[in-house]
Amino acid sequence: MLAIVEIGKKQYLVKKGDTLDVQRLKEKEGKISFDKVLLLADEKKTKIGKPYLEKARVEADIQGEKKTKKILVYKSKRRKKYRKTQGHRQILTILKITRIIASSSHS
Repeated sequence: MLAIVEIGKKQYLVKKGDTLDVQRLKEKEGKISFDKVLLLADEKKTKIGKPYLEKARVEADIQGEKKTKKILVYKSKRRKKYRKTQGHRQILTILKITRIIASSSHS
């Protein structure tokens, strides 16, 4: 079963067992559930939400956090002796998808 889920203003195509790197979440460890499911699909039929599907959710385990590669930002203004270098590393949360639930009655 496939699902498109919204996590932190971004949309991800997931299936059971996938590992995702998403923007940093407030939770640091444990299980987490996302109820903003936009689409559910299996071999037989596809359900599309308007904008979200009711009673559908995706459950995941939080594996930890990691940092991306450093990005250097360089600013300068010509003939003004203004130079500024700044670095940035985004922190990501690693999720492992455990279950995709189509409705509250069955999984």
